[in-house]
Amino acid sequence: MRILVCGANGFIGRHMLQTLAAAGHQVSSGVRVINKNSDVAIDYMRDLDVQDWLPRLRQVDVVINAVGILTEGEGASFSAIHRDAPKALFAAAAAAGVRVIQISALGGAEEDANLARLTSYMRSKREADAALMSQPGKWLILRPSLLVGVDGASSRLFRSLSSLPAMGLPGNGEQLLQPVHIDDLCEAVVRWLADDGDSAVVNAVGPVAISYRAMLETYRQLMDLPPARYFSIPMPAMRAGAYLAGLLPQKILNPDTLRMLQENNVADAGKFSALLKRSPRAGDAWFAVASAESLRAQAMINWNNAVFRLALAALWLVTGILSLGVYPLPSSLDLLAPLGLHGRLADIVLYGAAGFDILMGLACLLFPRRGLWLLQILVVLAYTLLITVYLPQFWLHPFGPILKNIPVLAILIVLYAGEQKPHEQVRASTLRFTA
Repeated sequence: MRILVCGANGFIGRHMLQTLAAAGHQVSSGVRVINKNSDVAIDYMRDLDVQDWLPRLRQVDVVINAVGILTEGEGASFSAIHRDAPKALFAAAAAAGVRVIQISALGGAEEDANLARLTSYMRSKREADAALMSQPGKWLILRPSLLVGVDGASSRLFRSLSSLPAMGLPGNGEQLLQPVHIDDLCEAVVRWLADDGDSAVVNAVGPVAISYRAMLETYRQLMDLPPARYFSIPMPAMRAGAYLAGLLPQKILNPDTLRMLQENNVADAGKFSALLKRSPRAGDAWFAVASAESLRAQAMINWNNAVFRLALAALWLVTGILSLGVYPLPSSLDLLAPLGLHGRLADIVLYGAAGFDILMGLACLLFPRRGLWLLQILVVLAYTLLITVYLPQFWLHPFGPILKNIPVLAILIVLYAGEQKPHEQVRASTLRFTA
C-alpha cells in the first residue's frame, strides 16, 4: 500500500515508517522540511483547509496522523495541530477515498463526557477523534497510554529519573499508568491494514496497569540498579512546582501534564490484544534490544552532567563572591604580591578575577557550551601553573586547595567530551510537531 505518515520525524512517526517499510508498504514522510524525494511538505499550523490536503492524497491509499505536541508555544497551538489541521486532513481523505489512522491519546473522558472538563491537550485530541468518526470512510483511532521505547523522549526521561539514588514521588506515587511499547503500536497498525480492519477506536495499552512508582522500579530493574529510596512530594507542592516549571522553556512538567498523570492513564487491554493477536509487551520486555549497561550509562549521563554543571557553577560563583570582600581583602592582596602585583594594579586584578569567576559560574547555568568547558579547562590550567610557579607551598597545604583542581579538570573534560554539536543542540531544543 501507498502510505503517507504525517509527523514522520517524531518518535512514533520514525518507528511507523520503519515498521511499515519492513512490512512491504510504500511509505512517504510527511514533514515540515523536505530532505528526500519521497518527503511530502506539511505544516499543521498552516494546512487548515481541505484543499491544502487533496493534492497530497492523490496517490495515497492510507494516511497516518502521528503529529502532536505536548505543550503549546513558539507558534504551535493545540487547536491548529491537534484539531483543525487533522479535521481538514480527514475530510480530504474521505473525499479521496483514503483510509485514515489517527494516533490519538488515552486519558480524560470518553466521547459522551463533558469535553470542557478536559485539559486543552486532551480536548483537542478528542475533537479531532470526533471529526474522524463522523467521516464515511474507513478509519482507525489508536489511543496509546504512555509510550515506551529505547529512543523515546519520555522513556529517556524516566530512565534518568529512575537512575537517581533517591526519587521524589508526586503524592504517594500511586497514580496508575499502562505503558505500551512503540513496537506494539506500530504492529497494531500493520495488523489492521493487513486484515482490512473495520473502523474502530482502540485503546493501545500494556497488559496491566502499574503505579508511577512501580514503573520507576521497573526501569531500575531493567538497568540492573539496586532498589532506590523514595520520598513523597505533597500534591500542593507538586502543583506549585508544575506551575513554576510551566514558565520555564521545557515541555515535560506543567499543570496540565500533572493533571493528566493524576487522572490515571489506564484501560482494558482486550481490544488492543485482539488487534495484535497476542498480549502486548510487559515491562520486562520494554528494552530487550539494549543491554542494562548501555541503558544505565545513557540514563545517568543526563543527570550527571546537570550535577557537574551545578557543582562548577557553585565553585565559580562562591569563589568570585568570596574574593569581593567576604574573605579579608588584605589577605587576598597578599596572595597576589608574589606575582609582582601591588597597589592599584593588584586591586584591578583581584576584582577583575572575581568578576570573571562570577561570569564563569553564570555561564555554567545559562550557556553550557563546548567552548565554555574548553575555556574553563585553560583557565584552571593557567591558575594551576601560576600557583605552581609563584605559590608552590599550596601544593603542600593539608586541605589540598590545588590538588582539588584535578577533579575539577576531570569534570570539565567529561563535559567537553560529551557536549553535543551545536546543530544537534538546536535540533533537540526545537523539535516539535511530533507525537
